Amino acid sequence: MTVLPALAAGPSPLWYTTRATGVVALILLTGTVVLGVTGVFRLAAPNWPRVITAGLHRNISLLALAFVIVHVLTAVLDSYVHITLLNAIIPFSSDYRRLWLGLGAVAFDLLLAVLLTSLVRDRLPQRAWRAVHYLSYACWPIALWHGLGTGTDSKLPWLLLLTAVCVLAVLIAVWYRLSLAGPGQRLAGRVAIAALVAATLVFTFVGPLQPGWARRAGPPPSLLSSAAGGSAGSSPQASADGTEHTG
Repeated sequence: MTVLPALAAGPSPLWYTTRATGVVALILLTGTVVLGVTGVFRLAAPNWPRVITAGLHRNISLLALAFVIVHVLTAVLDSYVHITLLNAIIPFSSDYRRLWLGLGAVAFDLLLAVLLTSLVRDRLPQRAWRAVHYLSYACWPIALWHGLGTGTDSKLPWLLLLTAVCVLAVLIAVWYRLSLAGPGQRLAGRVAIAALVAATLVFTFVGPLQPGWARRAGPPPSLLSSAAGGSAGSSPQASADGTEHTG
């Protein structure tokens, strides 16, 4: 009987599912960006029909969206913090880690925009559809920063390595694509890449990798007060400094 309170205080399956689906979604989004940036049609080989390559890109994108949806729903259903479905759709509307959760909402909205415009692609001007489609590539760096900022387990070595591999894959793909562009575009693109990588590295080292980041990330005062009242042997969800729970 005495085991039940401890189990009840432990992380819920929703807590783990939110984390797992977030990590898988980042991997799938990375694959989508790599295929899209390198130009899936240009890479089609004679023995690998374009329809298969394009289908792979589309299916990975849909799979990424499915994992993001599960990621959002489990975060909403988890009762540890109060996150509503509107918070997941309307950027920066949540009291819980407003900036970092808001970035996740922006990434989610971009994915939804791509899905909805793709469903009505035949009714949209080609230029408008392409504008939304290209804008969706911004989803990847925004989702990356969302994960680093709100994920207090971002400092785990295996997760840092996985994030570094995703970043490297996208950098190689973008570098390849820029090699096909004109000199002006190539220079501007490489400057933008360098700035993004530098900003991400600086943020990672001064933010998530520093002790007490979860507290500084912006949980509401009521949650901090509740966590501070927890015992030393409580679950990761009740950590006084919030270093174990991302929400």
